[in-house]
Amino acid sequence: MRQMYQSTDQVLSDVTAGAFMARVYRWMFAGLGLTAVTALLVAMSPPAVALVASLRFPLIIAQLGLVLALSFMARRVSGPTAAAMFIGYSVLNGLTFSAIFFFYQLGSIASAFFITSGAFAALSVYATVTKRDLSAWRTFLFIGLIGVVLAGLVNLFVHSGMLMFVINCAAILVFAGLTAYDTQRLRAIHATAGYNSAQALAVTGALMLYLDFINLFLQILSLMSGRRRD
Repeated sequence: MRQMYQSTDQVLSDVTAGAFMARVYRWMFAGLGLTAVTALLVAMSPPAVALVASLRFPLIIAQLGLVLALSFMARRVSGPTAAAMFIGYSVLNGLTFSAIFFFYQLGSIASAFFITSGAFAALSVYATVTKRDLSAWRTFLFIGLIGVVLAGLVNLFVHSGMLMFVINCAAILVFAGLTAYDTQRLRAIHATAGYNSAQALAVTGALMLYLDFINLFLQILSLMSGRRRD
């Protein structure tokens, strides 16, 4: 009888976790859609492109500020506030992302997006169905991320094509791992959530996966090297 109760509790837990993750994915894809539409609209308007270019650094600072604020204040903000911050970040990211339409061919962007979407879906499914605890990946992924950032900074000065290729490959592995790790971690966080709002938790989770998707997409796009102009 006790085993039957435990089995029922597990089923209910899986159902609620599934509903929560569905909410996370809805927010994530809404953010990605908003970023894509914003980027495309800006790229189609030369005055808007010029304005964004002149405000490049303030926009980057504003993006970092919103990410840090939402990450550190997630347990204290309300659902609508978290949603507004995420929407604002998605729009700001779209403004800066408009530049990729001038550096890469549209076909390359589309191909990279579909490859990223397929990889993201596969990694999410793996993280959901695997019985393996992916928390052991945390240290490796953190070290890998730091290594990629440092190597990228070095390459700003040496401009090595080979080093860039290695960085892209390493970054793809790191962000692929983070996608699986964050997906499993979000399910665990949901099980012991102490947030004031379920919506705030879902939005924060959407931000985590949004960043994983965006970074994976950028690395795949760079690796494909479909540059329009040098």
